[in-house]
Amino acid sequence: MIPASFEYERPGSLDEALGLLAEHGDEAKVLAGGHSLLPLMKLRFATPAVVIDIGRLDSLSYVRDEGDHVAVGALTSHRDVARAELLRRHVPLLAHAAGQVGDPQVRQRGTLGGSLAHGDPASDLPAVALALGATFVADGPQGRRELAGDTFFEGFLETALTPEELLVEVRVPKVDGVGWSFQKLTKRAQDWAIVGAAVLHGNGRTGVGLINMGPTPLRALDVESALRAGASASDAAALADVGTEPTADLNADEAFRRHLVRVLVRRGIEEAAAGTSG
Repeated sequence: MIPASFEYERPGSLDEALGLLAEHGDEAKVLAGGHSLLPLMKLRFATPAVVIDIGRLDSLSYVRDEGDHVAVGALTSHRDVARAELLRRHVPLLAHAAGQVGDPQVRQRGTLGGSLAHGDPASDLPAVALALGATFVADGPQGRRELAGDTFFEGFLETALTPEELLVEVRVPKVDGVGWSFQKLTKRAQDWAIVGAAVLHGNGRTGVGLINMGPTPLRALDVESALRAGASASDAAALADVGTEPTADLNADEAFRRHLVRVLVRRGIEEAAAGTSG
């Protein structure tokens, strides 16, 4: 389908972009890589009056060492996240998962911030951010504020960002020496995951994020608690679907998704405990 008509703005600076958001509010949508917004516009699930293209804001594309964490600019492409030596060394779960997003074309154009701000529960990187305990930095009329991952995703394709705010940075704690695993099942490599899991466990750290198991990206809190209490991989993974709301579609029914998430989380825990990854 063809999107509804809209005005197009392409700011040359962050301040200009924030000014446009303040002017147009919830009538505007932000365009980063375009892989999330444009399909919704073509289906007319999204009909913004104004599209604000922030693709030329190079100041929001970076990977920086900030001591106990790595700061990643919101416009950093999936490709650059996957290849960043700083992330491969200190946050390998994020680097690996970014390299599994879609296909090369998607990874070249899609951005970390765009994926997170879209808030799709079937997307890989929101679950990874939750497992890592990432912090999201938003900028807007009232200045910058930090948002914890647990409070960022509020509903289906809804986040804690206000219409006047822009996600500008993601801060991910360094997890040197912590076991990790990224598991997902797809029909084809470039497809959305039927179900997936990002697992971080070991050296005093535990985090489990779930893909496509509810209306928002989710943490498997019961699994995390069980692992901290010393439960086995099998016993902890048996709790992976607690509190989830998986849907039924052409790819899988609810029962299969519940079974599959338990299998993938168990594999992820075992892989993380073994010190391997993939």
